[in-house]
Amino acid sequence: MALIEVKIPQMGEGVVEATIIKWHVKPGDTIKTDDVLCDIATDKVDSEITAPNDGTISEILHKEGDVVPVGKTIVTIQTSKEGQVVYSTQSSNPTFQTVASVKSETVDTKNMKDNTKPSFSAFLSPLVKQIVQQHQLTNEEISQINGTGIDGRITKDDVMQYIQSKQKNVDIPFKDSTKLSSPPNPPLVVSEGDRIIEMDRVRKLIAEHMIRSKQISAHVTSFVEADVTHIVIWREKNKDPFYQKYGIKLTYLPVFVQALTRSLLKYPMLNASVDEDKIMIKKNINIGIATALPNDNLIVPVLKNADQLNLLGIIRGINDLATRARENKLQPAEITGGTFSVTNLGTFGTLAGTPIINQPQVAILGIGTIQKVPSVIETSQGDMIAIRSKVILSLSYDHRIIDGMLAGKFLKYFVEQLTNISLEEI
Repeated sequence: MALIEVKIPQMGEGVVEATIIKWHVKPGDTIKTDDVLCDIATDKVDSEITAPNDGTISEILHKEGDVVPVGKTIVTIQTSKEGQVVYSTQSSNPTFQTVASVKSETVDTKNMKDNTKPSFSAFLSPLVKQIVQQHQLTNEEISQINGTGIDGRITKDDVMQYIQSKQKNVDIPFKDSTKLSSPPNPPLVVSEGDRIIEMDRVRKLIAEHMIRSKQISAHVTSFVEADVTHIVIWREKNKDPFYQKYGIKLTYLPVFVQALTRSLLKYPMLNASVDEDKIMIKKNINIGIATALPNDNLIVPVLKNADQLNLLGIIRGINDLATRARENKLQPAEITGGTFSVTNLGTFGTLAGTPIINQPQVAILGIGTIQKVPSVIETSQGDMIAIRSKVILSLSYDHRIIDGMLAGKFLKYFVEQLTNISLEEI
């Protein structure tokens, strides 16, 4: 007999831990290869952990709701394989590694003699403990950090926000309401007939990310109007033949994305991230496409290396990501690594908006609805009034590194790209 240790897999860039949502097995259960063992979730994506081999559940090491670092064992399986095996689930091509012995890693913080590694009164994951020890935070400081994780647990982002605020000597959110710089919200008054709906896990994560983005970036939004009459005419001409040929609905969004990638090549400062006082300009242009899900939540799949795709490639890529997003079939790597985001506000008839930046990016483009409006145009016979198709574009950007002048130049160039774009026959 052999023992298989199933570990939390690497779930994509920046993901260091996962939450166990639900166990589908219990000790003693007989399982077959690819049976679902449990559901896990990160702030990026939900996934299933499946059985690597036939066998019997030996031990479940973490309960539902536990936050487990990547690479940690969550369940062991007795199998007929020879030797002891460590298994780490992957999205595809799982690998096995035979080892002589495997010891569980335990950290006894209570008996640490090193003053830089104090004992902690609050529950902290191994990653958070490591950060706390590196920055020599005291128990008193830890007690002041407002945990945003499950059951109020302190996450890596909570600690990093505290450390950054401490270094810059600015106010931070404390649990003690007397220390808040602004008064707390008054209690809600519930009247007869009111309904109280508990936020689901995804909605809580979205709320947390939006608030954190506002706290991190100095948000400014600029607006511009673009005449896209030629794009509307092109789509009307091509949408039916395109659907018959490829089985894909032809939308305006891919045209905007193609013009956007060219604009980011011209102004790479908008394709960047900020790390304290350092600016990291990204080599790749990976466009995050905000996608509404059937349950009214939101996900942002990423079109990788969009600048290397022609219009047909962009159309296919966006359609594939959006379809699988709505079917909950995206892989973790497909929702990470974005360098710039787009939200299509016009899908629901919105004229314009002020979207919130998707951290750690520094800008996001909002595309309003395209509508026919009377417009003054210049002709060889003089100015005339004509019906044109126009759209309002909004650019939210991080004022820490992007000034109004740069944002204005970017939007002007983007409109020029839309106006002069050569739409190929597809």
